[in-house]
Amino acid sequence: MDLRQLRYFVTVAAERNFNRAAERLHMAQPPLSRSIQQLEAEVGASLIDRTSRPLALTPMGQLFHDQAVQVLRRVDDMRTMMDAAIATDRRRFTMGFVASTIYARLPALIREFRAEMPDVELTLVESPTLDQIAALKEGRIDIGFGRIRFDDPAVRRTVLRRESLVAAVPMGSHLGQDGAPVSLSALAREKLVLYPSASRPSYADQVLSLFHDNGLSPNQIVEARELQIAIGLVAAEEGVAVIPESVRKARTEDVRYLDLVEPAHSPIIMSHRVGDASPELRAVLRIIARKYTEWGYGVPEALLADHE
Repeated sequence: MDLRQLRYFVTVAAERNFNRAAERLHMAQPPLSRSIQQLEAEVGASLIDRTSRPLALTPMGQLFHDQAVQVLRRVDDMRTMMDAAIATDRRRFTMGFVASTIYARLPALIREFRAEMPDVELTLVESPTLDQIAALKEGRIDIGFGRIRFDDPAVRRTVLRRESLVAAVPMGSHLGQDGAPVSLSALAREKLVLYPSASRPSYADQVLSLFHDNGLSPNQIVEARELQIAIGLVAAEEGVAVIPESVRKARTEDVRYLDLVEPAHSPIIMSHRVGDASPELRAVLRIIARKYTEWGYGVPEALLADHE
């Protein structure tokens, strides 16, 4: 006898009718009847009283049914237990990122990772750089992508590349009507939208430093909680913003993006735990090196050494 026969028998006992049992099992009635007959022949006793309407179990059939139910329940419990064990044993990799890196080729890297490591459960967590450092040390994430330099002996930091900064101004602004680059001094006379408003130091401090390094102080500052809100405030003519160049893809119908007269950049920084040599991390390094080469970006020497 096998589990299939036990399930057939339990289903017939529950339905008390061969036709209904066959429908429930998605099979024809004749093979179901033959399977029960084979089971009875193997057991050596009649299990179903076919003269009864509806069908009924014989005394031996009732005894067999009780044991069959227990066997099937145990098998189901075993399968559930194994599924849970397999899920628990599955490798996991958690990636932290700041919002603006989503526009800076990060989605393509994520797709490559999933294609190369299909058995790894990848989790993405949006998180400010400062929070990423703590999360790395506590094991809550395995790699982080941010823009703020932060030194910690337990965390290794690699600047992947330096992304140009541009100005975002309302479409109706007098700035850049001819598409010409805009100066920081012109932006400083406008209301400046800064983001994020919390978890300092942050990208907002990078932008303020850019103005201060050029001897400028913004006329008025409005703080936004996150990137998308900042761009929305620009579109609503609440001010101007300085953003990474890749973010100009976010909104184009009511925001104008202008190059800056003064060269300005924001780093894209990858961070991970010192001494981490997991296959997942090495795959990320390998993918970044490969894709950066395809895109014509310079590949950091440290990254090449790490994934060799």
